[in-house]
Amino acid sequence: MAPAIAPNRRTWGHLMVLRFLKWVGVLLVGLQLAGCYTEYGPVEIVTTPISPSAAGLAARIQPGERIKITVYGEDALTADYDVSPTGSVTMPLVGAVKAAGDTPAELGHTLASRYRAGGFLQDPHVTVAIVTFKPFYVLGEAVTPGEYPYRSGLTVHSAVAMAGGFTYRASKSIVLIRHTGDDVWREYSLTEPVPIAPGDLIRIPERYF
Repeated sequence: MAPAIAPNRRTWGHLMVLRFLKWVGVLLVGLQLAGCYTEYGPVEIVTTPISPSAAGLAARIQPGERIKITVYGEDALTADYDVSPTGSVTMPLVGAVKAAGDTPAELGHTLASRYRAGGFLQDPHVTVAIVTFKPFYVLGEAVTPGEYPYRSGLTVHSAVAMAGGFTYRASKSIVLIRHTGDDVWREYSLTEPVPIAPGDLIRIPERYF
């Protein structure tokens, strides 16, 4: 029986390289499935394009916004109101009412109920509209990063255009967005029109190559 031949250094090194590449492959698959962590926080990779209706945040009131509240037949109550940093709006007679997180229709219903329950109005009809949205922010590889006023129908491309466009170092394939209330950044492909909501933080990363 021939004696076993111990692997030489070249064979051993080859085996170690194969083992390393295997672990790298597993790591890359894991990052694709679970997202990754960057110097500015965890990133979740979004594989399904979102639609403007799915963004949803544009329809909800946020702190720092200005809203118009119309109480029909009551000119003294109808006016523009600021949503406080704590998310409430202060109305005559009923005081502070939580507004942040509600849609305009939900807040209108709440206000009508408060005026009715307090005996101030018998059958109030209240509508709410957002007058000034919370601004969005462009960070990273934009020509003029900073704060910009939100308007309905914005996408990432139109938002970056407001910030002067992409720098020569910018990635043209992906964008990172942190939506209001999120603790993680979400990575979206720029092959699809990505809608922007009020208060979004948009980060343009550098391209890899």
